[in-house]
Amino acid sequence: MTSKRIELTPELFRRADETDDARFYQSPRFVTHIDDAAIAAVTTLYREYFPAGLAVLDLMSSWISHLPEDVVYREVVGLGMNREELAANPRLTKFVVQDLNREPLLPFADAAFDSAAICVSIDYLTQPVEVLRETARVLKPQSPVVITFSNRCFPTKAVAAWHSLDDAGHLKLVEAYLNAAGGWRDIELLDRSPKKLFSDPLFAAIARRA
Repeated sequence: MTSKRIELTPELFRRADETDDARFYQSPRFVTHIDDAAIAAVTTLYREYFPAGLAVLDLMSSWISHLPEDVVYREVVGLGMNREELAANPRLTKFVVQDLNREPLLPFADAAFDSAAICVSIDYLTQPVEVLRETARVLKPQSPVVITFSNRCFPTKAVAAWHSLDDAGHLKLVEAYLNAAGGWRDIELLDRSPKKLFSDPLFAAIARRA
């Protein structure tokens, strides 16, 4: 992957399945979308970037947040597509059901949170720049966003840009989202893939609210 700047044109965000996402996500899926070793890598990142006592925003959340079980947070707010999944998540202190592809504006006050997470979901956003701009708005200055992803996805719902790139390209694409959104600094692009043979890979783009 070269360092050439990625131009975020509308066609990059088309999908094979353009039907209403609410229909696709209407039935709960109580499964994990990466294997145990990759989940452990996500949890390790959260332990590094989300110390105890924070207010955490879990965007595109589900029935499990992969936060360290032994770390106590002030609150964990989930925003996702399926009410049953969110209600089953033991780490959430409250949740919101919202389709970010329909409405990317977040229903939270400015600087309401100390950290934010997007786990294995960034590839489904059709308006990622707007969502990340909003994420910056609701974070306090210096607060981190941790965006993790692997090489798995629901192929019909992932955007065209995701399908056209390799793992290194995905990192650069998320970096392009963050830069286009504005309000972010100190962007890190990490390969945190487990060393375990045949495990799912795990990559992360991390930035801090400017």
